[in-house]
Amino acid sequence: MTRTLTVGVLALQGDVREHVAALEAVGARGIPVRRTTELETVDGLVLPGGESTTIDKLLHVFGLAEPLRARIKEGLPVYGSCAGMILLADRITSGTADQRTLGGMDVVVQRNAFGRQVDSFETDLEMAGVPGEPVRTAFIRAPWIEEAGAEVEVLARIPATDTSGRAVAAAGKIVAARQGPLLATAFHPEITGDARVHGLFARIIEDSRRS
Repeated sequence: MTRTLTVGVLALQGDVREHVAALEAVGARGIPVRRTTELETVDGLVLPGGESTTIDKLLHVFGLAEPLRARIKEGLPVYGSCAGMILLADRITSGTADQRTLGGMDVVVQRNAFGRQVDSFETDLEMAGVPGEPVRTAFIRAPWIEEAGAEVEVLARIPATDTSGRAVAAAGKIVAARQGPLLATAFHPEITGDARVHGLFARIIEDSRRS
């Protein structure tokens, strides 16, 4: 890197510290973002997991929703994990009647697609853009992408079978995607100790700065 990237982590709800640690593991400077003044200083932003409807409401309470929408339209690189994927979607299903998103990705995301908290699980996934062994992933009340537009690059899908060889009901569902400087995963790489997805995001930010 020509200089240390400053990458914000939206700090309204969710696993902020884990994302900051993962960013620092790949050589970036991670900072919590709660104010518009902090948003203005970052090279990229992570939208962490949490409760998407709560984060939506807090974005408006803290006056961040419209400034963040504007920065996304201007090309700010953003990585959305789990609830962050929902926030980046142009369209969602199974949301609440008043739920809003930030948008930017031409996808339809189904909220809580994998079920309740008790249905949470971990698995290993092959992910385009992440070289080496499969990525260890954690799905916690996770969404998935139902539809992806022509400009969206699919990076990972749920495999047909699990590690024991049993058929998986959600086989083929899209759980990681990219559209330009926007990256989204249905899973939480920050809690499994694998920082390679954050490394991919750092490279996306560098590519965006050079373009």
